[in-house]
Amino acid sequence: MSFVRELWEFMRERKKFWLLPIVIVMFLVGGLMIAVKGTAVAPFIYTLF
Repeated sequence: MSFVRELWEFMRERKKFWLLPIVIVMFLVGGLMIAVKGTAVAPFIYTLF
């Protein structure tokens, strides 16, 4: 959690709030890939990337 805290402090301090949607989407896509890693849906998810 310290990484998330440091990232938030960086964005707040330097007024880089436009990075927030990018970071959220990256975490969601990463979580999706981890969640469907061993399922039958995996080949369809990997074709998107």
